[in-house]
Amino acid sequence: MELLLALAIGLLTTCGVYLVLRERTFPVILGLTLLSYAVNLFLFASGRLSIDAPPLIAAGARYTDPLPQALILTAIVIGFGMTAYLAMLALRALSESGDDHVDARKEDDRP
Repeated sequence: MELLLALAIGLLTTCGVYLVLRERTFPVILGLTLLSYAVNLFLFASGRLSIDAPPLIAAGARYTDPLPQALILTAIVIGFGMTAYLAMLALRALSESGDDHVDARKEDDRP
């Protein structure tokens, strides 16, 4: 289970970095979203992966740490807000410049 989770985090991070380095705005937004998913999975893994363990602490019992779960819920809400803001910012830049390149250069201006 840990290997699968580590591979998922690595794959999401790799795809996210690849998309962030693109020159169009939509892949950059998608890449940032994938990076936030990778961070969420990493935070989830930091709370110890245990099956059928209660989130409450009892004397001498196994438990699941609830703090990473709360952090993930907060990160999901913040990530959704960030994605919505970046999408609106990209649409505004597209409407004003007529181009969706990240560096705002036109095709004929390229060296």
